[in-house]
Amino acid sequence: MTDLSILLHPDVRLKKVSSQVTNIDETIKKLCLDMIETMYKYSGVGLAAPQVGVLKRVVVMDCSELDEKNPKILINPEIIWSSEEKFVFEEGCLSIPEIREKITRPAEVKVKFTNIDGSLYEDHFKDLWAICIQHEIDHLNGKLFIDYLGPIKRTFITKKMKKYKKEIINKY
Repeated sequence: MTDLSILLHPDVRLKKVSSQVTNIDETIKKLCLDMIETMYKYSGVGLAAPQVGVLKRVVVMDCSELDEKNPKILINPEIIWSSEEKFVFEEGCLSIPEIREKITRPAEVKVKFTNIDGSLYEDHFKDLWAICIQHEIDHLNGKLFIDYLGPIKRTFITKKMKKYKKEIINKY
């Protein structure tokens, strides 16, 4: 498996809408497995393909307890129901490291998706799993969690990320 590089905000690819996966071939299967490895390496609970520069509708996530592993692969995920009840959670993102902000989202969602074997599923997510899948589907639609914030806070975070990226480049 391959450790993938994670794109950092601001990167124009993170703002693009991903295309549907029409064929789950070996390339897509390898992408899914590499994404899981990358997500674990960087201690994430979710990762969307656009975050590794692939504009395909692929998400991996694992919101299990720390000593458990229960990765989920969702291809072409689509929210088909969401609760009226809301949940506020301090979200972070592997593409926006070291930044966390409180975001309000539906507390529960039902998602339709295809698994890695090509079978169609529906699953009901709540709590952290619900927050995570909504966050990752946003990535597929070119939306970041900071897009839910006001313009001043969003601009501040973007400036901070530009500085962070310069520091990384200058380090090497």
